[in-house]
Amino acid sequence: MELNFPLILDGATGTQLQKRGYDGTDCAERWILANPESLLTIQRGYVEAGSRILYAPTFGANRVKLEAHGIFNKVEDYNRRLVALSREAAGGKAWVAGDMAPTGLMLYPLGETSFEELVEIYTEQAAALEAAGVDLFVIETMMTVAEARAAVLAVKSMSDKPVFVSFTCDEKGRTLTGSDVTAVLQILQGMGVDAFGLNCSVGPKELTVQLKRLGEISRVPLIAKPNAGIPEIRDGETVYDCLPEDFTACLNEMAAAGVGIFGGCCGTEAAHIRALAEGTRALNLRAPAPRFADQLPCATEKECFFLPPDTPIGEVLPCDDELESRLEDAMEENRPVIALQIREAAALDTFADCQHMIGKPLCLVCEDAGLLEQALRLYQGRALYEGALPEAKLQPLAEQYGLIY
Repeated sequence: MELNFPLILDGATGTQLQKRGYDGTDCAERWILANPESLLTIQRGYVEAGSRILYAPTFGANRVKLEAHGIFNKVEDYNRRLVALSREAAGGKAWVAGDMAPTGLMLYPLGETSFEELVEIYTEQAAALEAAGVDLFVIETMMTVAEARAAVLAVKSMSDKPVFVSFTCDEKGRTLTGSDVTAVLQILQGMGVDAFGLNCSVGPKELTVQLKRLGEISRVPLIAKPNAGIPEIRDGETVYDCLPEDFTACLNEMAAAGVGIFGGCCGTEAAHIRALAEGTRALNLRAPAPRFADQLPCATEKECFFLPPDTPIGEVLPCDDELESRLEDAMEENRPVIALQIREAAALDTFADCQHMIGKPLCLVCEDAGLLEQALRLYQGRALYEGALPEAKLQPLAEQYGLIY
């Protein structure tokens, strides 16, 4: 599929379903399949208003979320049927995106899930969505780098279709686990996503502040899918009071920041999408133009960094049983890069346990391409490389994991 901008996404699904009887106690995906006309009415309204991409209602159709509602061995079945509903609603006038969202599982030390378990869970859903015939994939409302990375790797192992990723953050641009959204962008655009942005979170005005920050470093089109304002509780009900004309008040600022994909999240309805479709017709969109194009774009899980190409890596630390204490000392020292040597498979477990401690740019030193790839899968950031591996071995790792060499 050819992506032409501006692209208009759809609006809210969850809050619109609630207006049609969904009370939140049942699995949303099961409720939709039992009440298909509700979804068809909502999504047909979005297409009529100007949406050119519908999100299939597969937000929670991964194994973890389905099983939490007592639904077992239904990932393929649910994703297929839910995609078919959105395809019917689209009526050939809009693309259908396979929607993937958080599982709620956490990596050590916040949880007990391994990264490969996350990849496996998302791969199962990605395979189901690919078989269902989606036009692209949207990994949305993400809160942790690990889940987003796992989902991207899963999708790319199953399909060569476009991949959009959007995160939710607070007004300071921080995710649930403290990652700055600029670091998340740095990591994921290195992994080859086709667009990155923010959804849910807050209203358009507040979201624009963070989109401007992202626009300074983005090499891909940005996505803006805000709520219809910040929700308030009135008489026991959640109310969104951002009217369509107010919802589009920041479009010029968003476009100047590099946003090319527009939609609505919680509280939005067809009127908001219609206002977006009309308001973006005369926009002057800005092509991605990162400010730091001549520097090395690396990141930890939490922070984004740009290093001069001649930055010395300094002392190389062995990845051994003393790694935790070595990293504690290294983080206190005046060094621009943390360099770690990976010599054997046994080092990977130690690295996995300690990688969350790394708060400076990481350089991996390794002469085994297989070990290097395993380390890159485990590292929830974007790493540099130092060593003698040939470009033929490094280039695939750069494309898949964002390795900088």
